[in-house]
Amino acid sequence: MNAVAETLDELRNPRSLDTLLATLEERSMTPGWIKRARPLLWPEMCSEFVPAHWRYAEAKAAMHAAGKLIGTDLAERRNFIMRNPIPGNDFATLRTLVCAYQSILPGEKARSHRHSSHALRVILESRGSYSIVNGDKHPMESGDIVLTPGWCWHGHGHEGGEQAYWFDGLDVPLTHLLEPMFFEDHPQGFEPVKRVTEESPMRFPWAQTRSALARAGGDEHFGKTIDLPAPAMPTITLKLHAWPAGWRNRPYRRSANTILLVMQGSGRSVIGGQTFEWNFGDTLAVPAWLRVEHEASSDGVVFSMSDENLMRWSNYYHLEALG
Repeated sequence: MNAVAETLDELRNPRSLDTLLATLEERSMTPGWIKRARPLLWPEMCSEFVPAHWRYAEAKAAMHAAGKLIGTDLAERRNFIMRNPIPGNDFATLRTLVCAYQSILPGEKARSHRHSSHALRVILESRGSYSIVNGDKHPMESGDIVLTPGWCWHGHGHEGGEQAYWFDGLDVPLTHLLEPMFFEDHPQGFEPVKRVTEESPMRFPWAQTRSALARAGGDEHFGKTIDLPAPAMPTITLKLHAWPAGWRNRPYRRSANTILLVMQGSGRSVIGGQTFEWNFGDTLAVPAWLRVEHEASSDGVVFSMSDENLMRWSNYYHLEALG
C-alpha cells in the first residue's frame, strides 16, 4: 500500500477521535468544533485597541528638538508615530489606521516616494510649506488638508521662515492586514514639478472648509459635519465637525475606528469610560464600539478620519445611540 492509500485508510478508519485529529493536524487541518483560547465568533464587537490621547504641545516640543538633532539626510520624514499603548503593538494607532506628527524646517525638502497605502496631511502650523503630488505643487498652509492617494508620487518642502508642523494619517495597518504593500523611491529623488496650483482635488483649503462648516447641518451625535470627498482613498473616511462652546453630543457607539484631531478649540471627551481634556492640535484614538461622549468648552473644529466607508462597504457598520 502506498503512502497516499495508507493516509486515506487512517482517515477512514481511525483508532479513535484523537488519532483522527492528530492525522488532520499533520496536514494543517483543525476541527471547527473544538474550544479555542480565542473563539472564532463572539457576541459583539470588541477592539483590542484602547482609547488614547496625544498632546500636540508635547509633540511640538519634541519635534522642535528633533529639528536640531536629526536632519532629512537621516530622517526623510521627521515624524513621531502615535502608537496605541497595547502589548505587542509597535506602530498602529488603531486596527486599520495610523497617525503621526511631522515637522519640516525652513529650506528643507523631503524626497519623493510612493506606496500602496493611502495618506493625508492636516496642516497645524505652517506658512510657506508645500506638497508635490504626482507633479502638482500646492501650498500646505495652516488648516489645509492635503491628500496623497495610494501609489501617487509625493514629496514636500518648506519655503517659509518658521518650522512647520502637521498631522499625518494613513491606512498602513490595513495594508499590512490585507498584505498588498508596495513602496518605491522616486527615480530622480525629488519629483519634478509639472505645475503650481492652489486648487486641486488633493487639497482642501482651511478657508473653504470653515465656510462649508458654517453652512452645514447638525447631528445629535457628531455635531455640524461636512464630508471631505476622497474617492481615490476609499478605505479612509474624512470629515470635519463644528462643535460650538457648550455643545454636548448624544452618546453613541459605532463599529468604526476613528481618529480625531482638534483643529480649533478645547473640550473634553469620554471614550470607553476614560476622560480626555483636549486642546488645539491634540489627537484622540477612538476604538470601535466604545461609548463616546463629547463636550466643547470653546468653539471647536475637529477633523476625523475613520474606516467608516470600509465598514459600510462590508456591511459591518452599526451605529447605536446611547442614553
